[in-house]
Amino acid sequence: MVSVRVPGFLPSARGFHFANRWPHIPVYDLRLGDLAKLSIGDAANGLCGGMSFAVADLFIAGLSRPGQTGTPGSEDPHYRYIVDRQIDSFDGIAVPLRFYSLMRRRRPEREPLWASWLATIGVDRHSRGYVMVREEWPRVRAELDSGRVAMVGLVRVIDDNPFSLNHNHQVLAYGYDLDGDQATVRIYDPNWPDDDDVTLRVTIGDPRVGISAAYSKADGPVVCFFRAPYVPHDPAPWR
Repeated sequence: MVSVRVPGFLPSARGFHFANRWPHIPVYDLRLGDLAKLSIGDAANGLCGGMSFAVADLFIAGLSRPGQTGTPGSEDPHYRYIVDRQIDSFDGIAVPLRFYSLMRRRRPEREPLWASWLATIGVDRHSRGYVMVREEWPRVRAELDSGRVAMVGLVRVIDDNPFSLNHNHQVLAYGYDLDGDQATVRIYDPNWPDDDDVTLRVTIGDPRVGISAAYSKADGPVVCFFRAPYVPHDPAPWR
């Protein structure tokens, strides 16, 4: 068995004490000069990407985990930082587009013989299983092998409706165990604070016969995952 952990990281020691449960407050207020204020988004839909990014920022900066147990209020600079990092986690529109591509019904569950041929002409019709074990798992593993935490997007729905994007989730990987063809990825999940036992399990097998992922928490299936882009920022409100 191969076991890898990012040195010094555990959700119970580095993650937020509070869960990803927010009141109905705007994610962002856009002021139109002196004419009006436009409220965008709803924090109650979740700020998992912002929380994961903020936890990674704090860890990389060498700052202690904040002791607060309740979510910061809308006027709190810590809330604004998490919101700003939520927006950063979208990488423009690249991450939502990646989620949407992987949740589309037209993407097959098993790897078809013609998928590789289509890839040579720039058409991505690889199965979700192929994406997990041939493309994204190696990227996540490379980050962890280098001693860095890895942002992971969890695709939790198969749907062509773009309004279903908010059913998906973003988490932070900090280690893995590899036993034969069984990979168990260790996860900080903002929905489960102080929990060191959240895992994502996947069989690194032949995608032509079907690949599935199993999440240790029963708050939604995982039909695919991918490594999401991340650039550290200075978590100034916690200094």
